[in-house]
Amino acid sequence: MRQFTETGLVAVDLANTWDEYLDDPERLPDVAELRRFCRELGEDDQGLEEADLREVREVRERLRAVLAAEPDGRAGALAEWVARLPARAAVEQAGGVPRLRLVAPEGATAAGRLAVRAVTELLELAAAGDWERLRQCAATPCTDAFVDRSRPGKRQFCSTRCANRAHAQASRARHR
Repeated sequence: MRQFTETGLVAVDLANTWDEYLDDPERLPDVAELRRFCRELGEDDQGLEEADLREVREVRERLRAVLAAEPDGRAGALAEWVARLPARAAVEQAGGVPRLRLVAPEGATAAGRLAVRAVTELLELAAAGDWERLRQCAATPCTDAFVDRSRPGKRQFCSTRCANRAHAQASRARHR
């Protein structure tokens, strides 16, 4: 069984719970898998129901739409999403330095908490200068998101699997 939290980023890992390479692309097929996903992220998995599963899938689709946008349009898509989120600002201390952070309100649903965490991570990526390095895989039919951590910043594929498949497909096309 594949682990959900492959990158440690809720934004990327949640977006990638839809995998076009699988016969059934849905990696969150039921509440049990949603519970496992939440546990891997350190989220409360108690009391989750079918309604939570539907809401988390909606968050995933919103997130995938933001990630699919070109970097120039992505900021607007993210801002539009943030305006609809059940979030509030909080000041946290990190090493004695105050930092403004989005947090989910008390009693927020699992979908609300995951959405706020995903947005927070995307904002942190942007602040760290990695906004342009947040990409979707170039291998068809894969649409997995990833952060290009390579030195030159030219990575196109989410994994070796996708790179190998894309290169093999290109080679076959050249030899026809």
